[in-house]
Amino acid sequence: MRPAPGEVLHFSEDPAITRFEPHVAATARQPEAYVWAVDAARAPDYWFPRQCPRAMAWVVPGTSSADRAWLGADRVHAIEYGWLEAMRTVRLFAYRFAATSFRPFGAHAHAVVATEAVEPLGPPEPVGDLLALHEAAGIELRVMPNLWRFVDTAAESSLGFSGIRLGNARPRRSELHA
Repeated sequence: MRPAPGEVLHFSEDPAITRFEPHVAATARQPEAYVWAVDAARAPDYWFPRQCPRAMAWVVPGTSSADRAWLGADRVHAIEYGWLEAMRTVRLFAYRFAATSFRPFGAHAHAVVATEAVEPLGPPEPVGDLLALHEAAGIELRVMPNLWRFVDTAAESSLGFSGIRLGNARPRRSELHA
């Protein structure tokens, strides 16, 4: 599930949104109100239940051979075991928008934003089986008891890396014994 050329996507578990109004997200680090969406390259980052903590790492042109060997695949997404059932059962929908209504956000353009209300190009599309979607895209999905070792290793590596909803992850193992 990726946007067509000239489109961007917004993923939601709510299939009844007809108009997207800019808002300040609860997890926002900036005070501006936005409507958030992603392009084709970043769409796989959102093939998850909305609140699911996940870490993603991928090979980039400057990736060292040691980091490539550690990752063991071109792209890996990781979740915790506690989210596996939600991955299997969530009903996720993709809303399509004209890309011209959005502009890149951030230095690395991990997302695009609109500052005015936008309406989808059509009704939301069911995303379907998230595990099958990962497999079809050639993205290795790893399920682990705790994300933090993967997060720390990937973030300090020469790989591309992103973490989403990490505040919902289980505590670091060191925090479990404090």
